[in-house]
Amino acid sequence: MTIKDVAVHLGVSWDVIKDMNKRYLKKKFGRPRLKDTKLIAIDEISVGSGHKYFTVVLDLAKGACLFVGEGKGEDAIKPFWKKLKVSGAKIAAVAMDMSPAFIAASVKNLPNAKIVFDHFHVVKMLNDKLSDLRRELHSNAKDKLHKDVLKGTRWLLLKNPENLNDKHDERKHLDEALALNQPLATAYYLKEDLRRLWKQLCKSDANKFLSDWIARAEVSGISIMVKFARTLAAHRSGIIAYYDYPISTGPLEGVNNKIKTMKRQAYGFRDKEFFMLKILGLHETKYALVG
Repeated sequence: MTIKDVAVHLGVSWDVIKDMNKRYLKKKFGRPRLKDTKLIAIDEISVGSGHKYFTVVLDLAKGACLFVGEGKGEDAIKPFWKKLKVSGAKIAAVAMDMSPAFIAASVKNLPNAKIVFDHFHVVKMLNDKLSDLRRELHSNAKDKLHKDVLKGTRWLLLKNPENLNDKHDERKHLDEALALNQPLATAYYLKEDLRRLWKQLCKSDANKFLSDWIARAEVSGISIMVKFARTLAAHRSGIIAYYDYPISTGPLEGVNNKIKTMKRQAYGFRDKEFFMLKILGLHETKYALVG
């Protein structure tokens, strides 16, 4: 039910119902309990056009948003660190992407917590590099056949092999492209092999696997892959920390989807504080009012 529906039903203005709802949200969710929090995820979430972002902290055990900061980067999350310090919470691990700002802030404010780099983000980074390589190879291709084969392979390269549609000859098309270009084939199989990093039996095996993968990428002769291998080497501890705490920022994707739905239902939000309070209460939105 929307705020407008309630306002019409009660014969009062939209603002009256909104202000009542806002006071309720502020009382119930305005000061989230942090003391017992152990595992958190931090990420930037797009909340509108014009590069508008909120930085959100999620309690991974409860699925509840603990903090919503306007903007992105270290400044956006500074108030959270102050609240966390006052609460006396002992954070064991924090999931994040490889944002230098988040890394620096977490090292400074959570010196005893494990930083766990989101494995979906790592795979996405490599997918982006593979797309860059395909684009570069297509641009440098001399003959039309080579260009035509490479042109339609972007999404095929990013798909997991088990998801290729044989009815549409996707596997055949991909195999043709890989057969035509050895660097692309090498990068593609390295990409597929990296997915196995998070399926090892133990942390020791994962460490060995990552070392082997980095070595193979470095001797591939493919500049993009060499640079990516160095990125993984520089962030090794946070990648392997997944075996200490198998967490990710994945649940924040669910929060992002709920925010988009909430915005769509409400046709946007005129009151930023109200919007942020509603995000803090998203885990209890089954019967919540939308704008």
